[in-house]
Amino acid sequence: MTENITPADTTTPTTTDGLLRGRFAEATDQFVEQFTASVGFDRRLYQEDIAGSIAHARMLEKISVLSKEECSSIVNGLNDILAEITSGNFDWRVELEDVHMNIEHRLIERIGDTGKKLHTGRSRNDQIATDIRLYLRKAIDQLTTEGEKLLGSLATLALEHSATLMPGFTHLQTAQPITFGHHLMAWHAMLERDLERLADCRKRTNRLPLGAAALAGTPYQPDRQYLAELLGFDDVCSNSLDAVSDRDFAIEFCAVAALTLTHLSRWCEELVLWSSQQFSFISMPDRFCTGSSIMPQKKNPDVPELIRGKSGRTNGNLFALLTLMKSQPLAYNKDNQEDKEPLFDSVDTLQDCLTALNGLIPNIVADEEQMRQSALAGFTTATDLADYLVRKNIPFRDAHELVGAAVQRAVELGSPLEALSLQQLNGADSGPITEDVYAILTLEGSVSARDHLGGTAPSQVKLQASAALERLQRSL
Repeated sequence: MTENITPADTTTPTTTDGLLRGRFAEATDQFVEQFTASVGFDRRLYQEDIAGSIAHARMLEKISVLSKEECSSIVNGLNDILAEITSGNFDWRVELEDVHMNIEHRLIERIGDTGKKLHTGRSRNDQIATDIRLYLRKAIDQLTTEGEKLLGSLATLALEHSATLMPGFTHLQTAQPITFGHHLMAWHAMLERDLERLADCRKRTNRLPLGAAALAGTPYQPDRQYLAELLGFDDVCSNSLDAVSDRDFAIEFCAVAALTLTHLSRWCEELVLWSSQQFSFISMPDRFCTGSSIMPQKKNPDVPELIRGKSGRTNGNLFALLTLMKSQPLAYNKDNQEDKEPLFDSVDTLQDCLTALNGLIPNIVADEEQMRQSALAGFTTATDLADYLVRKNIPFRDAHELVGAAVQRAVELGSPLEALSLQQLNGADSGPITEDVYAILTLEGSVSARDHLGGTAPSQVKLQASAALERLQRSL
């Protein structure tokens, strides 16, 4: 889109001297023009604004407020303006305040007084509410496509690593052996819920405010269902006052974006840790990393670090919108001009982060041997030993104590648990632990034993990942 914006000028007609002049005895102060103008950012909505205006014009023709010829002139004029904007030949003017007035002013320039009839039966209040919903609906669809692509990448990588062993952590301490594929499917489950929330948000976004006018509706008896049909809305907002005054759909989206970025930030924290020399679980492509200005050996994981940092932007945008709305009386207030920049930023930030991860995730290379060696450390099969004793009819709490004592002996000896003798495991010459225990103290035995829905067994990871890919295929 063109960035050509003509600044306010004392020699240029102002909104109060032009389209909105009737009430005012003096021109708007130049600073106030600049301070109150939103065209610098809401011009992003030009496609939605023109689409809404075309639908409104056709509705006015349908209810006989416009003639067929007038409607045709308006529609053609708006399409011409769309072409002007798309080609970068549109002169955005600050003194015309916003995207609506800029387009309407240009329409009147092109087609004359007929253009002045377009705003019959509507207000900028229901106009902007419609524009934002149209914009957000499209943005949600684009984000969903990007998110589904990432789901597919995660599931595909999980299938590849369904049996790749690695340590699972609690408190960032080695806990139990899992598979890398199982860990990736945990990320998949988080993002899948995020996309469910996004789809749910879309339902409430896709309701039409147009026809509510300023706050009370309009005496022209607009056919709002016809408008909804033209613009692809599922339903209309049932209360005109609420339709123009609330931005809960935008807040809901920003909440979804913030939560999604929180999840992506957690992934990225793990990517940063895993790519460090201290872990060395994975390597990332050079094209997703940068070097140090002073240390020539460095390969910095800048992309995941930046995604981790960008979660702060989406959190801030959510709080900005909540604060914006918390004390507003019904109906529309100028405060709501501040709703668009946080919303736009959350859309852009989430889109960029998903795009970055769609490039990064499929190209991660796992060091399977390093992951395995790390899983061997830290007595990760201790829980399996406790479960073994439970199957010997020893109460779990007693088994927990016995295994804890065995681990302490292993620590003192500097030995892995599976290398202890039966006497060392039992803490005596004889006990409940017998030779068959060594089969369950292996990493492979540990993960394979968890062969149930949601478990880390390779067979379960394959089932989960395959089912996920099938769901994605059906959604296409």
